[in-house]
Amino acid sequence: MSSKFGLAGGIPERRVRPIWDAIDSRQFKNALKLVTSLLSKYPKSPYALALKALIHERMGKPDEALSVCLDAKELLYNDDLALMDDLTLSTLQIVLQRLDHLDLATSCYAHACGKFPNNLELMMGLFNCYVREYSFVKQQQTAIKMYKLAGEERFLLWAVCSIQLQVLCDKSGEKLLLLAEGLLKKHIASHSMHEPEALMVYISLLEQESKYNDALEVLSGDLGSLLMIEVDKLRIQGRLLARANDYSAAVDVYKKILELSPDDWECFLHYLGCLLEDDSIWKYFDNIDQIHPTKHIECKFSHLTEEMFDSRISSASDLVQKLQRDNENSNLRGPYLAELEIEKRKFLFGKKNENKLLESLLQYFLKFGHLACYASDVEAYLQVLSPNKKAEFVGMLVKNSDSFSDSATKVLGQTTTILKVQELTGNIFELPVDEIEASAVKLAKLYCQNLSLSKDLDPQESMFGEELLSLISNMLVQLFWRTRDFGYLAEAIMVLELGLTIRGHVWQYKILLLHIYSYVGALPLAFERYKALDVKNILTETVSHHILRQMLESPMWVDLSNLLKDYLKFMDDHLRESADLTFLAYRHRNYSKVIEFVLFKQRLQHSNQYQAARVEAAVLQLKQNADSVEEEERILENLKSGVQLVELSNDIGSKTLRFNEDMQTRPWWTPCPEKNYLLGPFEEISYCPKEDVKDDREENMKRAIQRKSLLPRMIYLSIQCTSTALKESAETNGSGGDVKICGELKCLLDEYTKMLGCSLNDAVEMITGISQGVRTSESLGSNFVDWLNFAVFWNAWSLSSHEHWHVLNSLFERLILDRVRSMGSSDMSSCYSDVQVLIQIVTEPLAWHSLIIQACTRSSLPSGKKKKKNQHSDQLSSSPMSQAIKDSIHSLCSTIQEVSSWLLNQLNHQEDEQVERFLSTLKRDEDAAGGPGQILGVLESFIASSEELEVGNRIFQALKSWNTADTARKTVMAQQRVLREFLQICESKRKLLETLKQQMSHV
Repeated sequence: MSSKFGLAGGIPERRVRPIWDAIDSRQFKNALKLVTSLLSKYPKSPYALALKALIHERMGKPDEALSVCLDAKELLYNDDLALMDDLTLSTLQIVLQRLDHLDLATSCYAHACGKFPNNLELMMGLFNCYVREYSFVKQQQTAIKMYKLAGEERFLLWAVCSIQLQVLCDKSGEKLLLLAEGLLKKHIASHSMHEPEALMVYISLLEQESKYNDALEVLSGDLGSLLMIEVDKLRIQGRLLARANDYSAAVDVYKKILELSPDDWECFLHYLGCLLEDDSIWKYFDNIDQIHPTKHIECKFSHLTEEMFDSRISSASDLVQKLQRDNENSNLRGPYLAELEIEKRKFLFGKKNENKLLESLLQYFLKFGHLACYASDVEAYLQVLSPNKKAEFVGMLVKNSDSFSDSATKVLGQTTTILKVQELTGNIFELPVDEIEASAVKLAKLYCQNLSLSKDLDPQESMFGEELLSLISNMLVQLFWRTRDFGYLAEAIMVLELGLTIRGHVWQYKILLLHIYSYVGALPLAFERYKALDVKNILTETVSHHILRQMLESPMWVDLSNLLKDYLKFMDDHLRESADLTFLAYRHRNYSKVIEFVLFKQRLQHSNQYQAARVEAAVLQLKQNADSVEEEERILENLKSGVQLVELSNDIGSKTLRFNEDMQTRPWWTPCPEKNYLLGPFEEISYCPKEDVKDDREENMKRAIQRKSLLPRMIYLSIQCTSTALKESAETNGSGGDVKICGELKCLLDEYTKMLGCSLNDAVEMITGISQGVRTSESLGSNFVDWLNFAVFWNAWSLSSHEHWHVLNSLFERLILDRVRSMGSSDMSSCYSDVQVLIQIVTEPLAWHSLIIQACTRSSLPSGKKKKKNQHSDQLSSSPMSQAIKDSIHSLCSTIQEVSSWLLNQLNHQEDEQVERFLSTLKRDEDAAGGPGQILGVLESFIASSEELEVGNRIFQALKSWNTADTARKTVMAQQRVLREFLQICESKRKLLETLKQQMSHV
């Protein structure tokens, strides 16, 4: 804090230093004593007050801190100009920013700048405030004032960046760019330019205006000498030439780059695009999404004759062959991958010589097939082949994999590559069950044989053949999907747990286990595996999709609450503090980062997951407290009666949501959180590229978030409806509810049904049909919980209708009891998806309905200490609505009892018995040719015969510590914990309903 010492508002440094030392060492009580003493000597010092406010904020006293800040502000606004300095203002800014009152800090700086118009330090502080507010126009105005005052290049560039951000983020007019260009030209004419970053800003500005020739002129002039690295300068020149449609000149530039940097893959794609006069490559790189990169690049050839295409592609081939010759003894992949790209372009042009492409792919395999990156390198080229040719290529790889065996690690790498190519092409899905089993056994043996290669490696280093266990588990999951034999899934768990026992740093094993455990209902273990990923910072946004949906559909509310809190804390902190990075980039003159940070912040702000988590966190609080209408009302009061979330729903409707989840890390059977192939029957599918799954997600996710955003408000309105509805039912037998409240609830129901894809009348028809058995529950699709929520609030809108109560009771009975009966005596592993459905019904629609019944019961009971029956309560007891409430309580009681009975039946099985049943699925029948347990047999035989000298001490100890019984027991215990937590929720609901039944008996 040395920068903060010195005279501030007339206070000597020696009196301030101990306070900062106490703050820095978190001795806040001592700091408060010192600052109180300081204020006794300097009662009119804004700086001393700012320090006091900072201490209160650090002690978790925001109200006191804000009050002191306002006192300091009042003193600053007095006429004593000597009290106004940057040290005081910056301290106030720190506090006010943390208190979410940045506008007050900005007004203090604006006032100070008005008093001291020539103080550069204060103006920089004001600029910083505008950066934090993302007020690009005011940033620009302040930066220009600083430039006029100091004449420094950096302030002009701050202004130019602010203009660029207005155009990029606020979609302001293009005329602003002309203003920025004019300012830069004027500065260059009088002062020239002195920094490479300044030149990059100038060129990017001209590019934004599509003035590519002007940018080229600047680059080739004196200013171009600011760029010291030749390759970087050539890349910019090539890009500008291509954008200016001077393709022949761009080709020459890119050839130079490739000679200097032959492994520059992006440069080769630009070279080929310019050679074929195809501008689609620029659209690809302009719109590339770093989180969801696509392998497919569109190509345009219609403008080329066959002769022109042949001539130009021949030039490209000559260059590639030269690059290969010049780098023959290196391990560069670029020149050889370029050959594949050329063959693909020929193929797409219409010269469909698939055999030539296959040959090139094979040659690339022979040279680089042992590398882990081979499959991802060739994925785009495999996609253009016909299914037959894909299968033929796999056969060619198998045939040629033994062409050299000079290195055990290379043979291992090749074998792994072949399996990965089989997955990519979908070939593995077409193999018979026995062939897949045989392949998995072969891989298990290969893994064991090569384990000794890793004996001297550090635990942090990747092991040789590490990917084999992931491939084996993928095969076992597919075998389960085909045969529905749980033993395969149990075996996959054992294989992956062995892998983690040997080396606990393999994130692929953890993610695969997370999804398998989720599928079998061992959610606590899945959550453990997620936590073991050690997800931090931005990874919470890109990786949490692996577990979030499962947790939202589980009874593990404490863990879910922590997960949501951690995620929202990171997001809120980042969105609040990202401006610090932006201003730091300004200060360090890294202007490209300024724009990058602002655009990244906007992307996170529009994250679908962020919006969903905000809503889910509110709904979770309501679910946790649904057994007490008074607690629910308190939570709703904090949520401003649900109005904030309705506003969020409206806001989301007008925005484009961003999907930042890294779906490439998901297993093949669940390409996105909403889809799981294992829940349906086996399909003869070809492997679909993972980027295709996001096409239809945006609209569905947007509607789902909007629907959930309406819940808190509808709950609030439903509770409000009850008292007036009961009164009218008793006195006039009316339709129920206050006109204004019911009117708003009806409007929300209209919106809700639109988001379900139908009108209000159609939705009523749907739920009525299902309750009467005319339609099946399958008609509701995957949004069954949303439909039940609608039914609950539709009933709340017209509480006095006995028929509506009956429809709702029938719906709950049908949807819950049908599900319980379908599960029968099945164990958790085979029916967890049904348990998830029941969890969602009980914790959402049924909870909301019981909440409305609580409100009805509360309104029905006589008020006052004596609780004497009066004429009004007599009328209530005889009203149809009172009877409907009693019938509904009775119906819900018996329905929830059925769920509790099923759960108790599951939990009554002895743990040892369940562990034995789990392990029995892995025991092989000696007479059977195949089935689960074969891979386990290979691994167990190897472990029994392994020696410490052969595999090394660390691996040997890990092998000996691995125990299948322990893994089975942990899985069973995790499943039982989920059931116990769900049973606890059910019992809580049942007791509540019994209490309500007793209370209503007195009405």
